[in-house]
Amino acid sequence: MLLTNIHRIYGVRDRSSFLRGKEMDKLPYLENAWLRIKGERIEAFGTMDQLPATMQDAWIIDASGRLVLPAFCDAHTHVVFAGSRESEFVQKIRGATYADIAAAGGGILSTMQAVRKASEQELFESSWLRVRRMMEQGTGALEIKSGYGLDLANELKLLRVIRRIREQAPIPIRATFLGAHAFPPEYRNDREGYVNRVIGEMIPAIAKEGLADYIDVFCEQGFFSVDQSRRILEAGIKYGLRPKIHANQLSSSGAVQLGVELGALSVDHLEKMNPEDIGDLKDSGVIPTALPGATYFLRASYPPARAMLDAGLGLAIATDYNPGSAPSGNMWFNIQLACIQMRMTPAEAFNAATINGAWAMEVADHAGSILHGYLANLILTHPIPNLESIPYAFGENPVHRVMIRGMWV
Repeated sequence: MLLTNIHRIYGVRDRSSFLRGKEMDKLPYLENAWLRIKGERIEAFGTMDQLPATMQDAWIIDASGRLVLPAFCDAHTHVVFAGSRESEFVQKIRGATYADIAAAGGGILSTMQAVRKASEQELFESSWLRVRRMMEQGTGALEIKSGYGLDLANELKLLRVIRRIREQAPIPIRATFLGAHAFPPEYRNDREGYVNRVIGEMIPAIAKEGLADYIDVFCEQGFFSVDQSRRILEAGIKYGLRPKIHANQLSSSGAVQLGVELGALSVDHLEKMNPEDIGDLKDSGVIPTALPGATYFLRASYPPARAMLDAGLGLAIATDYNPGSAPSGNMWFNIQLACIQMRMTPAEAFNAATINGAWAMEVADHAGSILHGYLANLILTHPIPNLESIPYAFGENPVHRVMIRGMWV
């Protein structure tokens, strides 16, 4: 397949590297360009004045006026769940906080009950529809967490569903074990007992089946302490699971420092960041990941993206798709929030959602950029003058078609 007369191809690179600081405001592009796909991969691209005369494909698509972008790499989601929590949405409108709802047995525990009642097949069918919609909106790589089972049988059930999605989906999928998402009601008065169960029972069983790539913990006041989180993550590391951490969502909790200490792949949320947290992340190799959709839905303060970028940090953006605090897998909306609410430039936001997101889930060697030999996971927009017009016209859907592995979705 040959796309011709492309107005602009964004994300064109000669190599993939995690972008930091001022690098994030650079999004290279080709104007009046062509791009050739062979099978599942990007074979070649260039400007129209350099299109080889011998390159005549049976399938030529005229992309005049349109943009081509690398598909998004959404590195933080909870897309496998059962039930719905719109009643909590109304409670929040009436003034209840995330912590209020959790303390009353709602929140994560509400979804836990729905997951425990659902069969593996029911979970797979509902979750697969969500993943399919995300692909149709332009997502080309996805991390998915467990964390709504909160016992061995149901955490295994969630991770097996994620494995089935990975086997069926044409996009790269990464699986994360998040047994330390909340304390289940049966351990309400024995938190140490639950921590010990995660360490001694869940992690070995999950590792035995090879169900997870990463291990995550909700390290926050009222949830898992820094000490509890450290013990859980260290146990996961022994079984080959690299840490990711829910960090600094409600407070500067010490989770960032724990991530640096343990060499976490990423620390995610980061709404409550102080200068010390930012300084500790610099040069650590840990990837800060913002989840602006969750911040928006909770009416919370946004991560200080500008301060982090100006300090030389890189940043990834993900949706946090989940039923309680971010019931949307729309990366376009998260990019628009990053620009409008977090004062990121369009180039910074798109880099955070593509190449840096790919690094935050370790798929940057084949996704997140326009590179020779990379997966042909691409977004073809409606006729649009430039990248900046996408977050500017917030709420508009710029997608004309999405390509995954060289095939239109």
